[in-house]
Amino acid sequence: MKVTVIGGGAGGAAAVAELTAAGHSLALWSRSPETIAPILERGGIGYEGVLGEGLARPSRVTSDMGEAIAGAEVAVVMLPTHSHGAVAAHLAKAGWPAEAPVVLNPGHTGGALEFASAWRGVRADLPPIAEFSTLTYVARKYAPDVVTVTGRAKSVRAACLPGGESALEAGCALFPGASPVADVLASSLCNANLVLHPPGAVLAAAWVEATGGDFTFYGEAMTPGVGRVLSRLDEERRGVARAFGHELPGIVEEMRRIGTVEADADPGDVVAAISGGEANRKIKAPDTLQHRYYREDFGHGLLPFLELAGIAGVAVPMARALFDLGEAAVGANYREGGRTAAAMGIEGLSREELMERVRGL
Repeated sequence: MKVTVIGGGAGGAAAVAELTAAGHSLALWSRSPETIAPILERGGIGYEGVLGEGLARPSRVTSDMGEAIAGAEVAVVMLPTHSHGAVAAHLAKAGWPAEAPVVLNPGHTGGALEFASAWRGVRADLPPIAEFSTLTYVARKYAPDVVTVTGRAKSVRAACLPGGESALEAGCALFPGASPVADVLASSLCNANLVLHPPGAVLAAAWVEATGGDFTFYGEAMTPGVGRVLSRLDEERRGVARAFGHELPGIVEEMRRIGTVEADADPGDVVAAISGGEANRKIKAPDTLQHRYYREDFGHGLLPFLELAGIAGVAVPMARALFDLGEAAVGANYREGGRTAAAMGIEGLSREELMERVRGL
């Protein structure tokens, strides 16, 4: 398959490594020439970890979107979620074919909805769109031309917008761990980072500022108090899902499916399960309050969750408290440029209307 990977960070680099090894023809796009310069100089992306070791050689590496998408059969968007709206508009303007699938890996919470809304702001001919609940890799770029992959998701939730079945099929073919669910509300509410990051980010904010993140986020910072807050937030997530007709598993079971907690983890002991997960155990905490755990998981995680909860008519006081504390601690207004109901194109919809929209009824 001819694939354009959009995003030159750790996730995009990991996808290039795996998909190239699987025999696909890859083009890599990054908006930053500085990001791709070391890759061009080396002639590919070095990789190490659970995918093995080697050098993946994409057919094209470019910051020109037109060049990146020329001849592509599918685009895989592997960017931070706050980039989805901008990249949708960029792809639409660059002439992405309306019949060619787009896969958001990941969409996180509300990704497909926001992508579609931003696309329609440029063009009416919406392409097939699918989203994954979470990134298919645990990966970091410790060097600009090498990706270290410490985990590969065993299973992530995948769903498409109505008419996007070819995108769902392409996503599942490229990433065999993708498991289809009924609609993008289910996939969005299976976003593990929505539950994992905000409690620790808020409760460890002083530690982040004092040490520059010199501690492990899923280990040392996963204390009993953080675990209790996380569990309350998880209950709210499942309650909102239930209002939309989805009975979702708890966070430990979801992470066990993904593979970021161990197979024998006790779902009743959130702290032990998360801190004992080998894939995440050594990951350092954010080094500043501008880290993506704050920039992404509040304005594009908690915020769309709050919007969905409002449409569902479900009270989510823990999510609201964490969101307000996060804004105060960082000194940010996450609604500005965040994933609001308006950004997702669902403002003013009732619960029934939203369910009809995502299911094509």
